[in-house]
Amino acid sequence: MYDVVIVGGGHNGLVAAGYLARAGRRVLVLERLGHLGGLAVSARVFPGVDARVSRYSYLVSLLPSRIVRDLGLGVELRRRRYASYTPSGATGLLVDDGDPARTAASFASVTGGEDAFAAWRRFYAMTAHVARRVAPTLLEPLRDRGELRDLVGDAEAWRDLFERPVGEVVAERFGDDLVRGVVLTDALIGTFADPDDPDLPANRCLLYHVIGDGTGDWKVPVGGMGAVTGALADAARAAGAELRTGMEVVAIDPGGEVTFRDADGAEHAVGARHVLANVPPATLARLLGEEAPAPPEGSQLKVNMVLARLPRLRDAKVAPEEAFGGTFHVNESAARLAAAHAEAAAGRVPALPPAELYCHSLTDPTILGPDLRAAGAHTLTLFGLHMPARLFRADPDGARAEALRATLASLDSVLAEPIGDCLLRAPDGTPCLEVKTPLDLEEAGLPGGHIFHRDLTWPFAEDPAERGRWGVETAHPRVLLCGAGARRGGGVSGVPGHNAARAVLAR
Repeated sequence: MYDVVIVGGGHNGLVAAGYLARAGRRVLVLERLGHLGGLAVSARVFPGVDARVSRYSYLVSLLPSRIVRDLGLGVELRRRRYASYTPSGATGLLVDDGDPARTAASFASVTGGEDAFAAWRRFYAMTAHVARRVAPTLLEPLRDRGELRDLVGDAEAWRDLFERPVGEVVAERFGDDLVRGVVLTDALIGTFADPDDPDLPANRCLLYHVIGDGTGDWKVPVGGMGAVTGALADAARAAGAELRTGMEVVAIDPGGEVTFRDADGAEHAVGARHVLANVPPATLARLLGEEAPAPPEGSQLKVNMVLARLPRLRDAKVAPEEAFGGTFHVNESAARLAAAHAEAAAGRVPALPPAELYCHSLTDPTILGPDLRAAGAHTLTLFGLHMPARLFRADPDGARAEALRATLASLDSVLAEPIGDCLLRAPDGTPCLEVKTPLDLEEAGLPGGHIFHRDLTWPFAEDPAERGRWGVETAHPRVLLCGAGARRGGGVSGVPGHNAARAVLAR
């Protein structure tokens, strides 16, 4: 009999295992895949090319430094100097966190005045205030709505982030369409939503993208995302947790019995006082033999690339190393975002898909072998917005090809040369480019390809019965949710894993 069996060895399951094992609990982690870390892993995906790509998840924002300290994780998360660059004709909008004067001049050149930068600073001062107040609560029992509102202590910030559609707020605060779009992208990552939707799905997405660790900084994991989950696995193992891969859980009994199948197909059963499900809620329902909720719908196109060199820009005032050193926005004005959403909602791949890119190797060259570094090679990760799973259902291969073609054409439209001319070729001559659609993520274990497991929820108790709980409880007292689908889940955060462990220890 184990104290806790954790179903799924992704980052949240490993966080929970680390905390529980350090507290003296007997812990077993069962992972279906042949490796730990779930989809937060690094891999050499191009044969013969010495580059470790963060294949699915790629940046770290929500992982609290407290979890890093508590578990003694030997990881380095580097802050990027450049927040973003957004091409606009022959110029572009550069947000340089190391040079406010240069950022102000960039805003003026793109928007024709000083008002946009002033509005930008006011808006992000507001989100920074909310981040400082809300982020610490993610690792505490749930407050109710009123308690969190009082903790924020800013009526305007609460209204604009928690009560009004973010599309309305951004349109009111910013006069320039390009600047509006840059702000709105954080409200749409992995979320197929209209920013004006009164149900506020985009607001919830924006909130989680700006409150990470109390700063909202998106940091680069040195060594790739696999270094983070590798450190979590090492910490859990060192604390005494038993971690087993190649073990597919096929059933969970609410009484605490877990049935799993080993690599040879033989079935086994183990008992536990608590079962932590580090799987999507829809998967948990299936394992419990219950009716699954309506499937969620992921909405993204992920393209991993290795370049022989960075592409040239149309903007002579900005070096490619600066532009790709932060988030590089592609056709993400507010108007283009709205058009792409309308096209995708009508069942069509957007004609000019919005996307954003980042270059891991500019901040952390350790993911490249010495020969690639010396040759000036770089990795490039593209995240395409408004690519819902529905677009790929009828013809997965054809839709993937069309989505990739349109997305690369969209990228080419803002560069001074085609991105294809910059791709590194593997020894067999194939270009170093890998594409992942929502259906590819579904095959990897995420229903609907939803990177957050389901739509994001508010970080407070919406039901009075939730107040004082941890946001991980299910209808079964001995079964807790510890994956991204828990309240205050989503992203590479470890928060649900921490909270599930705390809920167990509190009992």
